[in-house]
Amino acid sequence: MERSRRESRRISDTTLAVMFNLRAPTSPFDPPSLLHTFLTRPVKTFVRLLDHALAPLRSTPKPDSPPIRIVCISDTHCLTSVHIPDGDLLIHAGDLTNAGTPAELQAQIDWLDNLPHRHKVAIAGNRDTYLDPRSRTTLAAEQREGSIDWKGIHYLQHSALTLKFDNGQRSLNLYGAPQIPACGGEAFAFQYPRGHDAWADTVPEDSDVLITHTPPKYHLDLPTALGCEFLLDEVWRVRPALHVFGHVHAGKSDALGWLKGGKEVVRWDEGQKCLERTLARPDGLVRELLNPRNWLDLMMVLAYGVMNVVWDRVWGGGQNGATLMVNASLMFNDTGELRNRPQVIDI
Repeated sequence: MERSRRESRRISDTTLAVMFNLRAPTSPFDPPSLLHTFLTRPVKTFVRLLDHALAPLRSTPKPDSPPIRIVCISDTHCLTSVHIPDGDLLIHAGDLTNAGTPAELQAQIDWLDNLPHRHKVAIAGNRDTYLDPRSRTTLAAEQREGSIDWKGIHYLQHSALTLKFDNGQRSLNLYGAPQIPACGGEAFAFQYPRGHDAWADTVPEDSDVLITHTPPKYHLDLPTALGCEFLLDEVWRVRPALHVFGHVHAGKSDALGWLKGGKEVVRWDEGQKCLERTLARPDGLVRELLNPRNWLDLMMVLAYGVMNVVWDRVWGGGQNGATLMVNASLMFNDTGELRNRPQVIDI
């Protein structure tokens, strides 16, 4: 009972900090409070809240029949102290380890392999040093010793896979890629210079499920926009049914990620273009408030949102190529604790 009270108190304190803390984050990977975000990015915060408010008014994509249950996790960083729900497919979106040695990787693979899911898929993250030949050289000779047995897990590294479910009644095309915009030293794996396009025309057009380590820019990302704009362009081109990622732990637990529960339905329409155009402009309290283009795009987001609700709910127009995005990070911020729950998706 006392432990439950302490946990509830900790969650309440975390919620208050997420909403009302005025202090600036000490790291770009730390989540700012909603109040701090609003004071430093007022129009961007408002347009994101407006988009979030309109989302429940529209119908969500319905799973096909028979449904496939996908359990999404990421950023376990050598830890296993978390309950993983059962499902048809388990996806790990990278950062299995901390030091990225073969021993750490094998321990995580052994844990995943013992889970009951029929199919298991994993990609690497920037902490999985051994899996990138460039970063592997930063490991000491004794740390590089050993081999990796992926057992029953499908490891995707810039590669595609087709899985069959329900005795072949359904299938999913998956594509996995680990690369991220540079955020650390040479020991971090699969980095490319920020501002470099490492994504154009790399994802097969028939991909149903896209698995990346980095988020696309602006989506379940932090306000500092640590995700990749070129990945976002690629997702616009392919429009998979599901996009699973991690890397930015706090993109799931900052004020807006917390409101969304780590999930976001992205509809590839004019309203989405206006939203992303606003988010791409420079930050600043005065700069944002005095830029008329921000207010025009905000009104366009509202107008397109209302029209789409009418089209969807009144006229029965339904969804056109919507993508469910999932930040699957289990690590809560940089606490070293797996306090985020796995995401369970029916598709």
